[in-house]
Amino acid sequence: MTDESFGDPRLAALYDPLDPDRGDLEAYLRMTEEFGARRVLDIGCGTGVFALLLAGRGIEVTGVEPARASLDVARAKPGAARVRWIDGDATALPELAVDLVTMTANVAQAIAGPDAWHGTLRGAHAALRPGGRLVFETRDPARRAWEGWNREESYRRADVPGVGTVESWHRVTRVDGSLVTFRTTYVFAADGTVLTSDSTLRFRGREEVEADLAGHGFAVEGVRDAPDRPGREFVFVARRPDA
Repeated sequence: MTDESFGDPRLAALYDPLDPDRGDLEAYLRMTEEFGARRVLDIGCGTGVFALLLAGRGIEVTGVEPARASLDVARAKPGAARVRWIDGDATALPELAVDLVTMTANVAQAIAGPDAWHGTLRGAHAALRPGGRLVFETRDPARRAWEGWNREESYRRADVPGVGTVESWHRVTRVDGSLVTFRTTYVFAADGTVLTSDSTLRFRGREEVEADLAGHGFAVEGVRDAPDRPGREFVFVARRPDA
């Protein structure tokens, strides 16, 4: 099920204005250059920020996203015609032979169910050419990031063109083993509307992820640090072995 934050048109339109600093994507851009990737599949492309950055550099990009409202935002952006957009997920992709598959930000953790997660890894493996790589990040569970997901530490206020002032914050509603569920509240000052979105992320440990990757035919080349959040995340680089 798609979170309201991505599937509700009114909330999907807020994603970029409420999170304008996408410095986290710089590391992915650098790895695209490092690996010489010319064809990229961006799983969970959302509103298309990373896909469009790649396309602007002349890279052939396919963006796949299950939340139609987010994809509509992406398709309406300047340069969107340069990206191949797919409404769906990585479990049902057309035939591809890309050099690099990416899952940026929270995408890997948002694929919380075991069946969906393993289906995504199978889809990523099939989409890669032999020798191609899968790159994604996930928070280190030992750092317990969710302890900061409360109103005091997550509150944001933004003036959104055409919408007005919007306030938002997170609040954890449940922690069940490796699953953390939280509610995001949005308050629209213009008309007093209050909307909420419930999300669940899975916090997988390094050994678990490495075992999952190996089980789906990947060779783990390395586990890097996230430059924008040092010591708090694992950035996995996995390779589909040559045929």
